[in-house]
Amino acid sequence: MSRYSSSPVSTVTTASHRTHELQLWPQCFAAVAAGTKPFDVRENDYDFQVGDALLLREYDPDRHEYSGQTLLRYVSHVLCGGEFGVQEGWCVLGLGNVAPLPAGITDTRLW
Repeated sequence: MSRYSSSPVSTVTTASHRTHELQLWPQCFAAVAAGTKPFDVRENDYDFQVGDALLLREYDPDRHEYSGQTLLRYVSHVLCGGEFGVQEGWCVLGLGNVAPLPAGITDTRLW
Protein backbone atom coordinates (compact mmCIF):
# COMPACT_ATOMS: atom_id res chain seq x y z
CA MET A 1 0.00 0.00 0.00
CA SER A 2 1.35 3.46 -0.85
CA ARG A 3 0.62 6.82 0.68
CA TYR A 4 1.14 9.91 -1.45
CA SER A 5 0.95 13.56 -0.53
CA SER A 6 0.79 16.69 -2.65
CA SER A 7 2.88 18.59 -0.10
CA PRO A 8 6.57 19.35 -0.81
CA VAL A 9 7.50 16.71 1.74
CA SER A 10 5.88 13.33 1.21
CA THR A 11 6.16 9.73 2.32
CA VAL A 12 5.72 6.61 0.19
CA THR A 13 5.23 3.30 2.00
CA THR A 14 6.51 0.04 0.52
CA ALA A 15 6.58 -3.53 1.84
CA SER A 16 8.88 -2.99 4.82
CA HIS A 17 10.55 0.40 4.42
CA ARG A 18 9.34 3.82 3.42
CA THR A 19 10.71 6.53 1.17
CA HIS A 20 10.60 10.06 2.57
CA GLU A 21 10.99 13.12 0.33
CA LEU A 22 12.70 15.84 2.37
CA GLN A 23 13.93 19.37 1.82
CA LEU A 24 17.56 20.30 2.56
CA TRP A 25 18.88 23.83 2.47
CA PRO A 26 21.83 24.40 0.09
CA GLN A 27 24.61 24.44 2.73
CA CYS A 28 23.40 21.16 4.29
CA PHE A 29 22.74 19.61 0.89
CA ALA A 30 26.31 20.37 -0.24
CA ALA A 31 27.75 18.88 2.96
CA VAL A 32 25.71 15.68 2.62
CA ALA A 33 26.71 15.40 -1.06
CA ALA A 34 30.39 15.86 -0.14
CA GLY A 35 30.13 13.22 2.59
CA THR A 36 31.12 15.61 5.39
CA LYS A 37 27.65 15.55 6.98
CA PRO A 38 26.60 11.89 7.39
CA PHE A 39 23.64 12.80 9.62
CA ASP A 40 20.58 15.04 9.72
CA VAL A 41 18.69 16.54 12.66
CA ARG A 42 14.94 16.57 12.07
CA GLU A 43 11.62 16.76 13.77
CA ASN A 44 10.57 13.11 14.05
CA ASP A 45 7.14 13.67 12.52
CA TYR A 46 7.46 10.71 10.12
CA ASP A 47 8.56 8.07 12.66
CA PHE A 48 11.82 7.45 10.79
CA GLN A 49 13.11 3.86 10.90
CA VAL A 50 16.44 2.26 10.03
CA GLY A 51 16.28 1.20 6.38
CA ASP A 52 13.95 4.01 5.25
CA ALA A 53 15.04 5.71 2.03
CA LEU A 54 15.42 9.49 1.99
CA LEU A 55 15.04 11.44 -1.24
CA LEU A 56 16.79 14.68 -0.33
CA ARG A 57 15.86 17.70 -2.46
CA GLU A 58 17.92 20.90 -2.39
CA TYR A 59 15.64 23.78 -1.41
CA ASP A 60 16.47 27.49 -1.29
CA PRO A 61 14.46 29.02 1.59
CA ASP A 62 15.15 32.58 0.42
CA ARG A 63 13.73 31.99 -3.07
CA HIS A 64 11.18 29.41 -1.94
CA GLU A 65 12.17 27.04 -4.75
CA TYR A 66 13.89 23.74 -5.43
CA SER A 67 17.16 23.67 -7.38
CA GLY A 68 16.40 20.35 -9.07
CA GLN A 69 19.32 18.63 -7.32
CA THR A 70 18.52 15.43 -5.40
CA LEU A 71 20.37 12.81 -3.36
CA LEU A 72 19.27 9.37 -2.25
CA ARG A 73 20.36 8.27 1.22
CA TYR A 74 19.22 5.55 3.61
CA VAL A 75 18.58 5.81 7.35
CA SER A 76 21.40 3.86 9.01
CA HIS A 77 20.65 4.94 12.60
CA VAL A 78 17.95 6.84 14.48
CA LEU A 79 18.82 8.65 17.72
CA CYS A 80 15.46 9.61 19.18
CA GLY A 81 14.76 12.75 21.19
CA GLY A 82 14.93 12.61 24.95
CA GLU A 83 18.43 11.09 24.82
CA PHE A 84 21.91 12.64 24.66
CA GLY A 85 20.62 16.21 24.58
CA VAL A 86 18.30 15.73 21.60
CA GLN A 87 15.01 17.53 22.21
CA GLU A 88 11.90 15.38 22.63
CA GLY A 89 10.04 15.02 19.33
CA TRP A 90 13.24 15.41 17.28
CA CYS A 91 15.81 12.87 16.06
CA VAL A 92 19.27 12.56 14.59
CA LEU A 93 19.33 10.38 11.48
CA GLY A 94 22.47 8.56 10.39
CA LEU A 95 22.70 8.73 6.58
CA GLY A 96 24.06 5.79 4.58
CA ASN A 97 24.84 5.62 0.86
CA VAL A 98 23.55 2.08 0.39
CA ALA A 99 20.35 0.34 1.38
CA PRO A 100 20.71 -2.00 4.34
CA LEU A 101 20.61 -5.72 3.67
CA PRO A 102 17.36 -7.50 4.51
CA ALA A 103 17.20 -9.26 7.87
CA GLY A 104 19.06 -12.58 7.84
CA ILE A 105 21.24 -11.71 4.83
CA THR A 106 24.90 -11.44 5.81
CA ASP A 107 26.65 -12.53 2.60
CA THR A 108 26.14 -10.10 -0.27
CA ARG A 109 27.31 -12.75 -2.76
CA LEU A 110 23.99 -14.48 -2.14
CA TRP A 111 21.94 -11.36 -2.59
